[in-house]
Amino acid sequence: MTTEKIKHHLTDELLMAYSAGTLPEAFSLVVATHVSLCDDCRAQLASFDTVGGAVLEECAETAMSAGALEATMARIMQGGPVAKPRKPSGVFPAPLQEYVGGDLGAVKWKPVGMGVRQAILPTSEDASVRLLYIPAGCAVPDHGHRGTELTLVLQGAFLDEDGRFARGDVEVADEELEHTPVADIGEDCICLAATDAPLKFRGLMPRLAQPFLKI
Repeated sequence: MTTEKIKHHLTDELLMAYSAGTLPEAFSLVVATHVSLCDDCRAQLASFDTVGGAVLEECAETAMSAGALEATMARIMQGGPVAKPRKPSGVFPAPLQEYVGGDLGAVKWKPVGMGVRQAILPTSEDASVRLLYIPAGCAVPDHGHRGTELTLVLQGAFLDEDGRFARGDVEVADEELEHTPVADIGEDCICLAATDAPLKFRGLMPRLAQPFLKI
């Protein structure tokens, strides 16, 4: 799949939090998927990992609690989204394919209106992540944010008040951004979006539907 040059990247704060393991699972999945596509962010993440390792080496020894080793090994065995610079074999990069259990054909889409479909992925409860399918030329209702929203483009592109976002681009939205994303013409847009708080829709109908859409 052809990928345009990535113009919209993750912030250093998000990459550092991912390196430190402090991001919610939903955000970690978006970061891992973006990093697998983006050479710049992958290099930046590697530098943060190196710094983190150096800091740990300088830390004084601390007594571990009983069962700490067993708990750590259990978490390692459980696994999670890991950024791997492998060549994608479909629309979904490798970290997302591992999470979904395949590519587009493995997704169980549910309609949300106006031709838009979504598939909520199971993660921890501190944030949510979903796949969004937006037909070309279709707009997502105007909305703001009560927290942070990460939106990674996997196919096609969308445009909003912050510019144009194509495959590999990620938009980092916060309480200051109110926008109306519109899928670019020519190809349907597929995104991976994570939020840690409900969106703020201006329209009555989206607000009424919001509890059922869980967004």
